[in-house]
Amino acid sequence: MDLEPLATVEVTSEDPAYPIEAALLPAGGPGWRADGPGPQTIRVIFDEPQRLRRIHVKFAESAAERTQEFVLSWSADGATFREIVRQQWNFSPDGATHELEDYQVDLPGALALELLITPDIGGRGAVASLAQLRIA
Repeated sequence: MDLEPLATVEVTSEDPAYPIEAALLPAGGPGWRADGPGPQTIRVIFDEPQRLRRIHVKFAESAAERTQEFVLSWSADGATFREIVRQQWNFSPDGATHELEDYQVDLPGALALELLITPDIGGRGAVASLAQLRIA
């Protein structure tokens, strides 16, 4: 889904060198990164209700060992969010450096999709990032 004509994307923070568009556009790029440590929110707000059938998220971390948690939720009214999935992943430079999740969903009338990222549940000050977000 080409989000540019269909939605507005909000982020709680953004490193200017890693804008959210770099994670959303089909051409790819280095992905999005927050401008500081701690939990972050990415929210896709659709101009009109959309039927969502697939959500693909990809995270990458090759420098630090950490346990990340993300929560993916959706809203039919733009205010009340329902959780789709809550997932934790252990990144390790010597092993697991990528997390790829591909969810088949049936979300009729979605007005918003929200991704909450806690980059390190151990609280060691990691910076949230997102390599890809694809929605169909």
